[in-house]
Amino acid sequence: MAHNLATTNGKTAMAYFGEAPWHKLGTKLDNPATAAEAIEAAGLNYNVELVPLFTQAGIPVPRRQGVIRSDNQQILGTVGQGYTPIQNAEAFQFLDFVVADNGLLYHTAGALGQGERIWMLAKLPGHIRVRNTDDITEKYLLLHNSHNGTSTLQVVFTPVRVVCANTLAIAERNGRGQGISIRHRGNLELKIHEAQRVLGLANRFYDELQPKIDHLANCLPTRDQLQQFFSTLYPDPIDGNNTRAENVRAELFRLFDQGIGQNIPGVRHSAWAALHAVTEYVDHRRTTRGRSELDRTSKRLQSLWFGSGARLKQQAWDLALAMAN
Repeated sequence: MAHNLATTNGKTAMAYFGEAPWHKLGTKLDNPATAAEAIEAAGLNYNVELVPLFTQAGIPVPRRQGVIRSDNQQILGTVGQGYTPIQNAEAFQFLDFVVADNGLLYHTAGALGQGERIWMLAKLPGHIRVRNTDDITEKYLLLHNSHNGTSTLQVVFTPVRVVCANTLAIAERNGRGQGISIRHRGNLELKIHEAQRVLGLANRFYDELQPKIDHLANCLPTRDQLQQFFSTLYPDPIDGNNTRAENVRAELFRLFDQGIGQNIPGVRHSAWAALHAVTEYVDHRRTTRGRSELDRTSKRLQSLWFGSGARLKQQAWDLALAMAN
C-alpha cells in the first residue's frame, strides 16, 4: 500500500464522530458509537490468526509464527510462539462498561499500515481551561494495540488544544513512553474493574495536569531561554551543515509569536506558547514525504502518536517544564 492507513473492502480504515478531525480522513458517524459500532464503521471488523512459518524450501521456521488478517490473508508480522493475539473487538469492548455512566465518548478509530496497529480515541467529559482564559484543552484517551508484537494493548493520555488541534504527548508518570498496559481479559467483573481503573487513572492524570499547564502559561521565557529550548530540540548537526536546523528554529520562533492561538491574552509569549510552537510544527507544519496527500497525512498521524513526532513532543513538554521552573 502506498499510504500508511489500512483499508478494509477498499475503504480507509477510520471513523469519527462530531467535527471532522484535522486529517479529514474516515467515515463520519451520526451518533456517539459503541465500541462495536466504531469498529464496524472504521473497518476494524477483521480478526487475526496465527499461522506456521516456512522457508522457501518448505522447512518450518522454529519458535516463530506469522500473524495474518483473516479477511484478506495479509501478513501483519511475525511473532514468537508464546504470542496470543487480542482481537479488535476484544481490545476496545471493555470501555463500553464506562461509556454510558461516565460521559466517555468514542471519538475516532482507525488502523495503520496493513492493519497491524489499531487505535481508538475516547473523549473524557470536561476540559482544561488555561489560567481562566479562552484557551481550552480537551481530554482524550488514546487506546492502541498491535498485531505484530511491537506493543501490548495500551492507553495513553492525549490532550488536544482546541484552538489549533495540537496534540500533546505526555507520558504517564509511572511508565514513561509506554502508557498503561490494559489487562482486561477474563470474566465480566474483571473487565468492568479494569475499565474503571483506566478511567480513574485518566481522571487523576488530568487533575494533576491542570496546574502544570497553568504554571507553563505563567512563565514568560527570555529570548535566550527560547533559543536554548528550540536549539535543544533541533540542534545543529555534527557535519556542520546547519541550514535545515536554522530554518526549523526560525519557524518555531515564528509559530511562538504568530501561530494559531498564540495571541490569546494570558498565554501569549509564555512557556505554554513555546510548547505549542513545537506541537503545531510537528502536527501541521513538519515536512512529511509521500506520494499523495493521503500518504503524507497518514504518515504524519503515525509519527505524531507513535513515532518521532511523539518523542519530540514529549521532549518539548519536559524541557518546557524545566524552563518554567
